[in-house]
Formats: sequence, structure tokens, C-alpha cells
Amino acid sequence: MNTREDKFSKLMMETPPSGIRKFFEMLIGHDDVISLSVGEPDFSTPWVIREEAFYHLEKGHTSYTSNWGLIELREEIAKYMERYNLYYNPKNEILVTVGASEGVDAVLRAILNPDDEIIVVQPCYVNYTPLAKLCQAKVVTINTKKNGFYPTAEQIKEAITPKTKALMICSPNNPTGTMIPAAELEKIAKIVVENQIWCISDEIYCELAYDGAKHTSIGSFPGMKDYAIILNGFSKSFAMTGWRIGYIAAPAELLGQIVKLHGYNTICAPIFSQYAAVEGLRSGWNDVEKMRVSYEQRRNLMYKAFVDMGLPVPEPTGAFYMFPDITSTGLSSEEFAMQLFQKYSIAVVPGSVFGEGGEGHIRCCYATSIDKIKIALDRIKTFVEELRGVRV
Repeated sequence: MNTREDKFSKLMMETPPSGIRKFFEMLIGHDDVISLSVGEPDFSTPWVIREEAFYHLEKGHTSYTSNWGLIELREEIAKYMERYNLYYNPKNEILVTVGASEGVDAVLRAILNPDDEIIVVQPCYVNYTPLAKLCQAKVVTINTKKNGFYPTAEQIKEAITPKTKALMICSPNNPTGTMIPAAELEKIAKIVVENQIWCISDEIYCELAYDGAKHTSIGSFPGMKDYAIILNGFSKSFAMTGWRIGYIAAPAELLGQIVKLHGYNTICAPIFSQYAAVEGLRSGWNDVEKMRVSYEQRRNLMYKAFVDMGLPVPEPTGAFYMFPDITSTGLSSEEFAMQLFQKYSIAVVPGSVFGEGGEGHIRCCYATSIDKIKIALDRIKTFVEELRGVRV
């Protein structure tokens, strides 16, 4: 008789469920809970984008597209990327995916062999490590906690071995909101080129930068065109999470391999989402800026509140997350998140789910209304004072 282990993939059974989605599922049926957990804009997709989708649905444009995606969309993406000094041929160097998450999976499966090593900068988004392990690769982690939550070129250089196939970075970072300084990125790029490894750069939050900061792509440095794999999409900056529309920009030789998997796995991204994304790139930038300014205001509010609570926290320069240190409360990140949810109806994500350096922190997403953020912060303050034995 077959055992449980015989019936299922061992690799899949060893893969943990998403720690973020765990807390998302807890929210179901709890309308009274204020969520700072899921990284999703509270804005509706801008009207100009929705209107374009309605138009194409009314016209009956509901077919498959090329596996590569609509050429109109790839051309607009290519134009957009030029603002960051990234130059890609829309015909064979840009592939439209079902969200940036599909892009991560497809890239890893296209480049990794069993026992290859991939350097993953942590804390990081929850899907990087599990997807690499499903490729039977060895994940080598870099803990950035002691360096302000961004990697240094020296750390990366020390982590490279003859088996290193790739480096995975994300800037602005999820969950910390930090950006890798341009000067450090340039040093990292030189190491990538010298060692001839792939550099997978998740740039999904590149339009959400604050205090006048500008995004710099590691792919823009000399020699990186042959080694950079740029992941991006429309979920965060255009508030299009449910539309599932992202893209990969990479050397044509690599995309020629990735598109095979994409064709077998998803065929193509939804056509109406692609047309909507075209319109977003052409005329949605005023809306993007309005959302960015609103996030910056919320960031300022949340940052001051955590500082006033005495919880150390790096000030985010991008994305819409804050990563306060809660070790002074005496609870683990999981305990803190669970008790905060149960006692005060506030949902945050324990930092432990984001890998090394995450324990002792919680991730709070400020992509929700200011009124709810204020209530949530008041309750977190009360909870922290309670844990410290302060009379409230």
C-alpha cells in the first residue's frame, strides 16, 4: 500500500505554504480586523485603465495572444524601461507574464539545475527561496539586517562559489522598504560581470520611491545587459493586482527558453489585462504619482508612530512596507502577530516568514487608508505598552 510520501512530490511536501497568505486567510470572516498584512494597494485600478479593458471586452477581444504577449504592450514596456537606461528589443527580449510571480518561477526553472547555487538576499519576498528549492538548487542566503537591510558587494563576493549560478535581489525591498544605493549596485554589478552569473532583479516597486529618491536598475550598469534579468509588473504601481500582468526583460537567448515553459504553463497573460496595461503605460502616470504621494504621507505617519513607540525601524525609501523591530517586547515575531490579531484585531505579518534577519520584526503594509492606519497604530501602541508592563 502506498504511503502518503509515495503519493505526492517530496519536494512539494517539503515546501511550506506562504506565510503571508496564512495571515490573509485568517482575515476571512473577520470584517472587524484592520489588515496591515497583504501587500495590495487600497486604490482601485485607475479609471483610464479600466475603461480600456471595458472597450476591448465589448469589442470581443477575448482570444489568446502570442505567448510573448501583445507586441503593442511589449513596445510600450520597452519605451518605459528606457527611462531607467534599460534598452530591450520588444520582439525577443521582453516577455509578458501572468504577474511578476510567474516571472520568478519561470526564470528560476529556466536557469537552475539540481545542486546549482543561488544567492538570495534576505529578508525577501516569500516565494524566492521555495521556488528555487523546487528546482533542487542550493539557496545561499545573505542576511542584511546588520547593514541597514541592503546587501553589500563584499557580502555577495564572499558568498560566490564555483557552483553559483545566480543572485536574487529586490530593490525597493519587500518586506523592509529599503533601496540598494546606486553606488553599491554599481559595485555589485561589477562582481556579477566578473563572475559571469545571472542577476535576477525584482523591480516591481520601482515607481514607489520617496523623499526624491530615484530608482536605479542594476541592469543599467556596464556589461550587465548579458547577465541581468529584470522582473517587473503592474500590480503595485498601477494598482492592478488582480489583473495578473507582469513581464521579464532579459537576453533573447534566455527568454527563448523561458517562453517554452510559459507556453506550456499559462499560454499567455489575459488579453484584456494586456490592453489595459498598454493604456496604463501611455496615460496612467498621473494616477501613479497620486498614489505614490499618498503612500509617502502614510509612510511618514507610520514611521513617526513606531519611533515614538520606541520600536527601531528603518525608514523606508520605497515600496509600501515598514519593518519595525519588536524584540524589546519579549515575543517572537510569530507570537507578536498572533496575539495582536487575537487581542486587538490587527493583522501584520511576522518577519520570520521573510528569511534570515526577519525574526524579531513584523511587516506592516501602509497601503491602506490613513484612518485605518491611525486606529491600527493606536492599538499596536497599546499592545506594546501592555507587553512592557506600562500602565495604559
